[in-house]
Amino acid sequence: MHSRYEPIAAGDGRTFSAYVAEPAHANGHAVIILQEIFGVTDTIRALADRYAAEGYLALAPDLFWRLEPGVELPHDKAGVAKAFEYLERFDEDTGIDDIGRTVAQVRTRPDFAGKVAVLGLCLGGKLAYRAAATLDIDAAVTFYGVGVEAHLDEAARLACPLMLHYGGRDRYAPPAAVDQIEAALPPAPLAVLHRYPEADHGFYTRGGGMDADIAHERTQRFLQQALGVAS
Repeated sequence: MHSRYEPIAAGDGRTFSAYVAEPAHANGHAVIILQEIFGVTDTIRALADRYAAEGYLALAPDLFWRLEPGVELPHDKAGVAKAFEYLERFDEDTGIDDIGRTVAQVRTRPDFAGKVAVLGLCLGGKLAYRAAATLDIDAAVTFYGVGVEAHLDEAARLACPLMLHYGGRDRYAPPAAVDQIEAALPPAPLAVLHRYPEADHGFYTRGGGMDADIAHERTQRFLQQALGVAS
């Protein structure tokens, strides 16, 4: 596997960066990893590396670049406070446009002819859900997307398969909100929502144990089927 940063052309003529993990043995498809509110951190880069190790071209675009390029915040009290400051200032629609331009740039690569999935955590989870309704992508995965219930009108416009994962102990995406989301989603196989009763927010990348393993296995199978990855 080889990793680097790559410039992505934004809609206003500027550029922003994406962390790129190139697989050693490519399966021909790509996964765009969407950040949490802490930025493109070691956690996000490690997740991109994990999917690259499984054969995907993996990119993690810097979605906070208009606020401050290269944000990487720790998970301590000060880092959380700063992350919520960035979240309050973040323009989701512009962020979704940046995701779309990342997808488009992947598809213009001369060595790429496959399909593209978007996978997001927390803020990125909500953006992955919204991307499934608004962008030309082939699959989307949401891990504990916070605030999806504020965009349930978009559920009727889902244009690709969507998988969602939520923990039962997540105070940022509580069970009542997940109930609303599940009720609004179209039926399987277009949308599938999995719950993990004992899991907390961030369980996929921060000590989720067996729940994280199960969620990853489900995501692997989902992406293989949705993208047509050869087994």
